[in-house]
Parts: sequence; C-alpha cells; structure tokens
Amino acid sequence: MALARNRRSNRNVDYWPGFVDALSTLLLAIMFLLTVFVIGQFILTREISGKDEVLNRLNSQIAELTQLLALEKSNNQDASDAIASLQASLASAQAERSRLQSLLDEGAGVSDAADARISSLSQDLEAERQLTAKAQSQLALLNQQISALRAQLAAVEEALEISEAKDEASQARIADLGRRLNTALAQKVQELNRYRSDFFGRLRQILSDRENIRVVGDRFVFQSEVLFPSGSDELNDDGRAELSKLATALLEIAPEIPEDINWVLRVDGHTDDVPIRPGGQFADNWELSTARANSVVRYLISQGVPATRLVAAGFAEYQPIAPGETPEARAQNRRIEFKLTER
Repeated sequence: MALARNRRSNRNVDYWPGFVDALSTLLLAIMFLLTVFVIGQFILTREISGKDEVLNRLNSQIAELTQLLALEKSNNQDASDAIASLQASLASAQAERSRLQSLLDEGAGVSDAADARISSLSQDLEAERQLTAKAQSQLALLNQQISALRAQLAAVEEALEISEAKDEASQARIADLGRRLNTALAQKVQELNRYRSDFFGRLRQILSDRENIRVVGDRFVFQSEVLFPSGSDELNDDGRAELSKLATALLEIAPEIPEDINWVLRVDGHTDDVPIRPGGQFADNWELSTARANSVVRYLISQGVPATRLVAAGFAEYQPIAPGETPEARAQNRRIEFKLTER
C-alpha cells in the first residue's frame, strides 16, 4: 500500500509554480510595453503641443499685423478728423477766452478761481495747438507723398503715350512698306508672266508640232519618250535636238528680261507609278526622275544657258497630271516640265 501511495504522489505533479512564473513574466512584458507606449505618447504630445504653440504665436502675429494694417489705413481719416476736432476746440477755447477777457474787463477784483480757470484754459489751448501742429505736419507729409505719387503717375502716362505714338507710327510705316512691297512683287510677277508668255510663244514657233510637247498652265511639258529611252537618263538624239531649240529660245529672250528680275528655268522630272525593277540602274523612281532632270540641266548648260539660271528637281510619281493606271495615263505622267519662275 505504501508503494501505491508513492506512485500516486509521483503522478500528481504540481504545475502551479511554473504557471505563476509564466504569468509574472507575461505581466512584466505587458507593463514594459505599456511603459514604452506611455513614454511615446508623452513625447508625441509634447511635440504636438510645441507645434500648436508655434502655430498660435504665428496666428497671433498675423492678427496683430492685420490690425496694424487696418489702423494704418484709417490713419489719414483719423488725422483729418483730429484736425477738424482740434480746430473746433481751438475756436471754442478762443471764444471762451474772449468771453472771460470781457468779463475781466467789466468786473473788478477778479477772484483766484477766475485766474485758475483762465490758466487752465490757456494750458488746454496750448496743448490743443501742439496737437494741431502735429496733425498738420502729418497732413503735410501725406500731401507730399500724394504729390510725389501723382508726379510718378503723370510720368508713366506720358511715357505710355509716347510709346503708343511710336507704335502707331511704326505700324503705319510697316503697312506702307507692305503695300509697296506687294505692289513691287505684283509688278515683277506681271513682267515675268509677260516674258514667260513670249518664251512659250517662241517655243511653239521653233519646236516641232508634236502631240507629246505641249503647254500645261504655266509649264512647257515634254513627254519623257521624246527625250529619254525607257528607264534611262541618257538623252537620245531626238531629245537633244528639241532641247537645243529650247536653249536657243531661252538665250534669245534672256537679254530682254530686266536684270532686277531674278529668274530661273526650273526643270522638273516626273515618272509614272510603275516601280523600278530590282537590280536596275536606279533604286527607285525618285532617283530616276532626279537623274533625268539633271541630265536636261547639264545639256542646257552645254548649249550656253547659264548654270545660275537653271534648277533641277525630281518628283518621282507623286505629282501626276492624269489619274488612273491605264497606259495612256502613265504615259502622260512620264514627263519633263519647264517653268520660267523667280528664284
């Protein structure tokens, strides 16, 4: 039986001390965290309180400055009111003094009380005179400042009027120059149009009567087949012959054009919309149109036309005169155009 009791006592383990230790440790940790939280809240409260105090001081300073500004704005009116009040008081005191003086003259043996009254009134009168003088000095200073501002305003207005007058004169001169320039340009354009008409008239007379050489608007148009083999920028014999006639007409009319007209003969190369075959001489229609225009310009130079009076440009297939993709439309779009124009 004793052995059984010992076994039962060994099985009943006492957990209470360990539980108390764990609970104490947990309480200590919670107290530590609460202490840290309280300290943090205290520091944060002090920071917020300090910022609120600074903000309150700033608001107070702003309010004081606002009040000072309001007082300063009302200064002029207060000074005027004070002057009027002091003048009224001065007039009243003078009237009182005159009345007392008359009583003094009429009566005899003026009492000490009357003398004291006169002395008091004299002191009041002197004090009011000093206040009046101070107010008048402030009023004079304000009048000087107002006069200075008026003078500055007058100077600014005068400068503005002078500037406006100069601007109006400049605008008038610019408008007059623009009208004169437009008139001169119109005259030059009319003269150039007249010489262009003469040039085209002579070209019609000396060039062959061919359907593929024609006038379109202000341009003289050669179909490419007249001047070049297909896909080439080398002039053929027929093309050289026609260009020689054109150079002759240009050289005949050039001396008749006034020297102040800076004219040029623009040579424009155009192709159809058929792409260049890969591996050919030219990469695309841009190169072909530009090369043909350059070939025409070089040939005209060889015929005596000054290089300074020639301009070459290539437009590829992007300036067609005949819409559509038919062989006839493409043939019309393959062309060399000549335009007599200003530089």
